Amino acid sequence: MKQITVKPNDAGQRLDKFLTKAFRLLPASLMYKAIRKKDIKRNGKRIAAEDKLEAGDVLSIYLPDDVLVQSAPVYEFMHASKALSIVYEDEHMMLLNKPVGLIVHPDDSEYTDTLIFRVQRYLYEKGEYDPDAENSFAPALVNRIDRNTCGIVIAAKTAVALRILNDKLKRREIEKHYLCLVYGKMPKASDLLEGYLDKNESQNRVYISQKEGEGRKIATRYTVLGEKNGVSLLDIDLLTGRTHQIRAHLASVGHPLVGDGKYGKNEQNKRYGITKQALCSYRLIFRFTTDAAELSYLQDREFTLDGVWFADAFYKGEIRPKS
Repeated sequence: MKQITVKPNDAGQRLDKFLTKAFRLLPASLMYKAIRKKDIKRNGKRIAAEDKLEAGDVLSIYLPDDVLVQSAPVYEFMHASKALSIVYEDEHMMLLNKPVGLIVHPDDSEYTDTLIFRVQRYLYEKGEYDPDAENSFAPALVNRIDRNTCGIVIAAKTAVALRILNDKLKRREIEKHYLCLVYGKMPKASDLLEGYLDKNESQNRVYISQKEGEGRKIATRYTVLGEKNGVSLLDIDLLTGRTHQIRAHLASVGHPLVGDGKYGKNEQNKRYGITKQALCSYRLIFRFTTDAAELSYLQDREFTLDGVWFADAFYKGEIRPKS
């Protein structure tokens, strides 16, 4: 028999989700059978798989020890770089300025040095994250941006913050703005672009259509901030956040991003001498319309990055055809 006391960062989770994270060797079939047979109890009483845990609950688990081995800690994040550009930080969350070239989560091309591992290393070394003291929670990213996109990424330091921020993002109560440079002059000073986006996993590419049913609905609002030397600087209000949405949507209307080799034209990029895509998640506004509980202090807070590389170069007139 094993007893576990539920900690604040584990509160609010379903019992089955918590057990799956805490005991990685515990087969799902055995877990659900034990719950049905009352071999797993909360505070000495029966508990259902879907019941949510509260801080201080004591779980009594009557199962063999070999399936209740909590994974030995392997601090993979300690191999990540210490480099971290922090835009804002408080006890609940962080805003990070991710550079071009850094991925947010491990993938086939890079496992060790990722943004989330840099965050976890930073918090561990700061004494705010102790993996040994947590049953199942680890600091996590709320949103993500592509490897070749720079800008603001939100990180949650607590389970409560993660749940609230995920909910706010889903409800579109966090307004996300991007800066980008596109080729050509936009037809209007400001407009709402709509369409349908279909993702091809094998190609790691998306396709835009105007026909309903050919993908997921997307909406991209742009405002022209300036025009110079055959390119336009745009503010993008991302109303839906689909894979490669900004890049593919603007390319589909004849205005690909400067430096984008996937959806743009390499001959144009060569003429301008730009080798990385001009896209940055540069502004966040918290516009809560529902209760934000512990994060209500963020209401109407706005965070904007200064010194976006291509915006500065654009205003200086440095982005122009080389021949």
